[in-house]
Amino acid sequence: MDAKSKTVSAKVDNQSKEKFHNHIVHSQRSNAKHNKNKPPPSSSNHNRQSATRKPPISYLIPNPKFHHATDKSSYINSTSDAVDKDSITTVNPVYEYSEEINAQAERDFNQRKQHLIQVCERNKLTGKLSPNAWEFFISPGHGICWCNIFKAASTTWMYYMNILAGYDLKYLQRTVATPLELARKRFPRPSLEDLNEALENSISFLIVREPFERLLSAYRNKMEEGKNTYYKLLGDQIVKKFRTQPQKSDPYGPTFKEFLQFLVQHYKSGGRFDEHWSPIYQFCTPCSINFTLIAKMETFKRDSEYIIRQAGLETLLLNKVPKQKETKISNRSKNNTNHLIPKYFSQIDRELLKEVLNIYQLDFDLFDYDSSKYFSMVQNSRTDVDIKSRMDNDINSRLDFESKSNIYS
Repeated sequence: MDAKSKTVSAKVDNQSKEKFHNHIVHSQRSNAKHNKNKPPPSSSNHNRQSATRKPPISYLIPNPKFHHATDKSSYINSTSDAVDKDSITTVNPVYEYSEEINAQAERDFNQRKQHLIQVCERNKLTGKLSPNAWEFFISPGHGICWCNIFKAASTTWMYYMNILAGYDLKYLQRTVATPLELARKRFPRPSLEDLNEALENSISFLIVREPFERLLSAYRNKMEEGKNTYYKLLGDQIVKKFRTQPQKSDPYGPTFKEFLQFLVQHYKSGGRFDEHWSPIYQFCTPCSINFTLIAKMETFKRDSEYIIRQAGLETLLLNKVPKQKETKISNRSKNNTNHLIPKYFSQIDRELLKEVLNIYQLDFDLFDYDSSKYFSMVQNSRTDVDIKSRMDNDINSRLDFESKSNIYS
């Protein structure tokens, strides 16, 4: 880049940051106003939540708060979530910063936020669920506040958080601890009061993924591969309950169909979901929190660099990323999981698909993803252009239940 280009780029960068700072100060005030009357969890309740315990096997879908109540539990956070220790390296930034890229990113972020606000208002969801502060990572010194959605680039950003926490790169390469365990030692689970304060003074963001791609990724990683003790036991329970006519050709763990049947039954019974497949509208409560930015897996590298630059963390993060032996983020979201979706969804019928969409349709709507394509993949498929309207009552009934039970307070 020549001297003139660098001068223009620096000018654009400074103007964007000043504009962005004003946007944050203005927009985030609404979070504190909305949530200030909602008390944080009591200290006794917080201590009880943090106690070390094994999740009972009979409790098939644990509360996200309690499922990883201790980051040291051998039942949680399998090594498959860890960064590949042989592939962490220092590389050049993926994108060369430019006015054009920055402008397009800003347009996308603004469009995503406006779309989410409209869907929340249209469905009367604004402020309906209590904010789920438990899942946030807050770094006041760096001015960022991240809601960690599992199976949506969580490993990469957990790695970034560990760099911000001050861990040495060589230590991150050799440690047997999971990224989540390390990060939580430096960034403890916040209270609602902590979250409200952070939202006023930080860039808050989440990274979303097409809901069924995320769901399939979670199934393949936690159920099909079956390496983690907790998920092996959970898989055994699913097979016992939903495999009514066992065949010799059946896999040891639950099939995708059995897994979805399990989700539907527990959803109908009011059960709380594991963090790897919990709907985002529950997990990060975006209709109750005024996020500064909504990033997407489809534009993950660009969006991440935009967040990093707006937070002024270029020196710390841009040249230090977990480079996998294969580009896992791109392959997993575009080539691998996406390529396998027709194979897995062809195992289920139309009625089961509709029941699963009752759980995740709101995520499709909030983040502007299209669910209609799945009806051409399932057994006995036909076009269903009115599926969303027929599910409105089910979704609103569920939200009423969650709001009354205040499951994340």
